[in-house]
Amino acid sequence: MPAPAEPKRRLFFALWPDAALRRQIAALSRQVCDHPVPAGNLHLTLLFLGMHNDAARQCFCTAAEHVQGSEFTLSLDHYGGWGRKRIQWLGSSEPPAALGELASAITDAMAGCGIEAEKRHFVPHVTLSRKAKNPIEGPAPAAVCWSASDFVLAESVSSPNGVRYVVLERWKL
Repeated sequence: MPAPAEPKRRLFFALWPDAALRRQIAALSRQVCDHPVPAGNLHLTLLFLGMHNDAARQCFCTAAEHVQGSEFTLSLDHYGGWGRKRIQWLGSSEPPAALGELASAITDAMAGCGIEAEKRHFVPHVTLSRKAKNPIEGPAPAAVCWSASDFVLAESVSSPNGVRYVVLERWKL
């Protein structure tokens, strides 16, 4: 009888807001979304990794220890959306260069773990809703100022009650 398959986890690197920032983003989300993402799941994905076992996770963590990045401030001041995917998001009209550099550094570091670079252009955003019928685009009524000083490896955990995201590891910038 073959050995059972090693469990895999759905992993991603992200910026993770603190509680106060999460409340601000959730308030903006409620202004435009009928079905907002739960406040506990709000984050900004830097690199989606997909389903991986513990050996791969260890490779990701080891590689992330070598990622060099600078602290930066991000102004979330712009609503955007992808109509076909029914996604409403909050992003920045002028993302700081340090954010793009961090995402690139993480992507480059993960190449040694077998992760290929995303072919799509990096659009830094916080997903507000995955059920937006008519996502809006334009300035948010108020900007949310995010001082980013670290990044995380997180896991997407599915349950009968929906998906929740769990921070597994954290690295300082």
